[in-house]
Amino acid sequence: MKPLLRKLTLKERLLDILLKSDGFVSVLVVLLGFIIATVLVIATGRSPGGMYSSLLQVVSGFDARRGVWNVRYVGEWLVISMPLILCGFSMAFASRTGLFNIGAEGQYVAGITAAQIVAIYGPQIPVVHALLAVIAAIAAGGLLGGFVGYLKARYSVSEVVATIMMNYIALYIHRWVSLGLPGGTTYKTQDFPVTSRLSSSFMESFTNGSHLNYGIFLTTGAILFFWIVMGKMRLGYSLRATGYNKEAARCAGINVNRNITAAMGIAGAFAGLAGAIVSLGSLTYGRILAGQDGYGFDGIAVALVGNNTAFGTTIAGLLFGMLKSAQPLMQTRQIPKEIASIIVGLVVVFISLRTGLRMIVEWYTKSQTRKEESPEQ
Repeated sequence: MKPLLRKLTLKERLLDILLKSDGFVSVLVVLLGFIIATVLVIATGRSPGGMYSSLLQVVSGFDARRGVWNVRYVGEWLVISMPLILCGFSMAFASRTGLFNIGAEGQYVAGITAAQIVAIYGPQIPVVHALLAVIAAIAAGGLLGGFVGYLKARYSVSEVVATIMMNYIALYIHRWVSLGLPGGTTYKTQDFPVTSRLSSSFMESFTNGSHLNYGIFLTTGAILFFWIVMGKMRLGYSLRATGYNKEAARCAGINVNRNITAAMGIAGAFAGLAGAIVSLGSLTYGRILAGQDGYGFDGIAVALVGNNTAFGTTIAGLLFGMLKSAQPLMQTRQIPKEIASIIVGLVVVFISLRTGLRMIVEWYTKSQTRKEESPEQ
């Protein structure tokens, strides 16, 4: 007989790492995305150094062409990354509980709408005014997500279908409501009172005139909230248990219906906060959206790349924000700005193939094990 225990070969060790390490796979697919993008840049007759120098300038502020440093680029990178991280959390939090939230875009729009209403009509008291607007945005996104969660828990309505429909409902309600606000035109409202804004003169001057604002602290708080709730609290344990196996969770005394509603509500709250930060942090007036901004849909990709974890999704949001911020700089270096979108698309495709790759690895591993355990003929 063959020994039950044996030393794994190098190939088997690599396959084991590939099968079990989500972080390793995420890093691998990002690198593959950049490698293919590099080949595409070379194929267009351009130097890939222009692409990488653009990315370097975004994350460090250093312009390698002129040898100058401008921290404004770093500030704008963080501004673009914040809603991506929060909308990524909206998807990730739901996924950790076995749900698929495609409605982050609608919840984000609901947050924008509520924040703008409170910004225009709220009491003009410093700190209080901005705080009320942020709370209203969080509540609006949470209510929209929680409503879908209730439909899922109570009537077994598919959250995928419900959230897709809610995206359009939220957009058209936003337009109807916002056009009725003071000064409403086809694209903007009247200016917000200063007391309602999240802008910070100190941060703007510190980052040489960027739009970096107090939303950075709200985003940091959201990161810690996600990490603590999912990893350190009983609520997170019950939500994850519901996601792993609803029937087992129900047998263990967990209120599954309440958890589904709560999970979608919290997921929606993250996207609502993103709407508040975008609306109150970078602009002096209310936006009237003609279409979707796309942050909610980008958040799905951010969560997938970040493996639905707090810190993984944060890093993925920063990565996607870097690529978006680098597009104008790429154009100045004669690099097609679409290269950044191609990288994002490739990363998403490779991440989507991860499940299929795991199935192939599992099949290969099991087949090898059966061959070794079968008696010699």
